[in-house]
Amino acid sequence: MQLTDKQLAEFHERGYLFIPDLFGDVETRLLKREAERVYQLDRQEVWRETTGAPHTAFAAHTYNEAFRRLVAHSRLIGPVNQILGGQVYMHQYKVNAKAAFEGDTWQWHQDYGTWQRDDEMPEPRAMNIAVFVDKVTEVNGPLMLIPGSHREGVFAAGHDRETTSYPLWTLDRQTIAELADRGGIVAPTGNPGSVLMFHGNLVHASPPNISPWPRTIAYLSLCEVTNHIRRFKRPEWIAHRDFRAIQPLRDDCLLELADGVEA
Repeated sequence: MQLTDKQLAEFHERGYLFIPDLFGDVETRLLKREAERVYQLDRQEVWRETTGAPHTAFAAHTYNEAFRRLVAHSRLIGPVNQILGGQVYMHQYKVNAKAAFEGDTWQWHQDYGTWQRDDEMPEPRAMNIAVFVDKVTEVNGPLMLIPGSHREGVFAAGHDRETTSYPLWTLDRQTIAELADRGGIVAPTGNPGSVLMFHGNLVHASPPNISPWPRTIAYLSLCEVTNHIRRFKRPEWIAHRDFRAIQPLRDDCLLELADGVEA
């Protein structure tokens, strides 16, 4: 899959691109089934809320075949190679849950701010892909973005280790207010199988989910291969150290695993 010139221009201007319904019903039902299986595992990579509800499953591609194949899906890797101007490796992989009534907040932050400070990634030649596994609505904890904020570089940030179970380098309220006054705030919503691509410097957050509907999203954080990290402070299952370029798989690679999944 290749992006059009219009889509590329939109990404570079706004810092994100939303593609609805990129994956079909069978593919997304498969991912939902496999996410539920992953969250049941007792592994160090599977983090939970204080209530015990699932929060994040790191490195799911190393212990689940469906998520391994999603990493290299041609509908994802082709566009990322276009945007970053070269081949990419997987820097981080997460399957994030916001359980009904219990899903916690993710504070305002820039992902590249963490990759730079903690992992010594040289430049922001890296980006995220968010694959909606559940339907994402305005009420079940959608991802919120500040358009254009990626063009302003890396902001000063504090290391928040208290607010949620996962520590983040977070931006202060004044910075967020000023950015939002200039660019506004958007919250892309859509069906399972929709995809959100966004720049590593784009300021984003998500509110808690107090609705009765869960919200699961698979996140691929991809980096151009020559821009790989130089510091190995964090565990390998959080900041990966396999810098080999991802080779795209066939378009039907998920469907091959879909036996028993209802259309």
